Formats: sequence, structure tokens, C-alpha cells
Amino acid sequence: MNDTPNWHKSAYSHGDNDDCVEVATNQPKVLFRDTKVSQSPVIEVTRSAWSAFLDIVTK
Repeated sequence: MNDTPNWHKSAYSHGDNDDCVEVATNQPKVLFRDTKVSQSPVIEVTRSAWSAFLDIVTK
């Protein structure tokens, strides 16, 4: 795996500004952050937790 997170903007983030949720899946755990928050913390979750979250929010 690459040491640098490869951040992707959420498909649900719209507009031309940088206020969005970004996700990096090229790490051992899934990382996400909120770019509209200055110095946003990076949240780490297991791949199984991320998959369960996506199952819930995409229903």
C-alpha cells in the first residue's frame, strides 16, 4: 500500500467549493475527513465497518 492517502471527494459532495467529505481507501484502514473543518481530524475505520456504513446509508 502507498503511504500517502489517495483522497477522493464523496459523490454526495456537490458544488465547486472544497467543502466536502473525502475518503481514502488505499490504506490498511479506510480514512475519511471533512474538508470544511479547518484541521479536520482524520477518522480511521476498518474495511468491514466502512462497508457496513455504506450498506446503511445507501439504502
